[in-house]
Amino acid sequence: MRNLSDAEMLSLGELLQMETNALTKVKAARALASDQELQRMIEATVLAAEGRIKGIQQFINENNVIHAGEVH
Repeated sequence: MRNLSDAEMLSLGELLQMETNALTKVKAARALASDQELQRMIEATVLAAEGRIKGIQQFINENNVIHAGEVH
């Protein structure tokens, strides 16, 4: 377990929220894109964002960043 400061834990939570919000917006835009190249770019963006989110979640889980009973 890493010893993260309160500021680091807050930043990590904000980063996860930012990535999640961006992913939601990109997925909504995907439905509106009619150009094939744009659709491929959006799909690549979705996959990259999902990878970043999984990485952040893995870091949180492996390092017990959010302890039972805590709300961030």
